[in-house]
Amino acid sequence: MTKKNEDSQPKLTNIIKKKIPFYEIDGIHMMWHGNYVKYLEDGREAFGEEFGLEYMHIFNSGYVAPIVDLHLKYKKTASLGDTLIVETTYVPCDSAKLMFTYTIYREKDHEILLKATSTQLFLTRDGVFELSSPKFLKEWRQNIITKYAEK
Repeated sequence: MTKKNEDSQPKLTNIIKKKIPFYEIDGIHMMWHGNYVKYLEDGREAFGEEFGLEYMHIFNSGYVAPIVDLHLKYKKTASLGDTLIVETTYVPCDSAKLMFTYTIYREKDHEILLKATSTQLFLTRDGVFELSSPKFLKEWRQNIITKYAEK
């Protein structure tokens, strides 16, 4: 899904559904809080597949992109059998990093369960921190702007 934001940059959002299985429920019959982080990862992975920024593309370009900052705001709980919607939105920036915002909500009542943000930086596969945007990232950003700016 794409929309335009205030800066006329395309707003890129991927949406996935996840049904909560039994093994993700804790002793008090709620989804264990740590499992939400896995759902964020699923959202980033699906985002990459939809918009051409897959982890293997980053890796094959000579980089890895570890999470260096992750903020979660829990609002409500999820239970066994709930289907959750994970919205992952790219936050445009010119720096050598990837930033995303997330909203996880329950499908049946659209109650927001979690809001989150993440930041990833780039390291070469030799572990050297990349201070400027890698070539593949500059090209991806330009291609995204060109492809989605008119939509």
